[in-house]
Amino acid sequence: MGATAKVRKWGSSLGIVLPKKIVEEKKLKENDEISIEVVKEADLSKVYGSLDFKKTTQELKDEARKGWEKN
Repeated sequence: MGATAKVRKWGSSLGIVLPKKIVEEKKLKENDEISIEVVKEADLSKVYGSLDFKKTTQELKDEARKGWEKN
């Protein structure tokens, strides 16, 4: 099960709050040990505007459709 959480300051440390749905589904309680995988989400908004495609979307679609013609 995947979920997103916001990292927050907690004293001199950082922490996250687990969504209630996960806590209930996994029957978690205080002091349980769990494993987590940390993946930082990237902001790709700047990258998308900088991509330079050699062909238009229509040209790519037309190329993909070659050979799909009905007999």
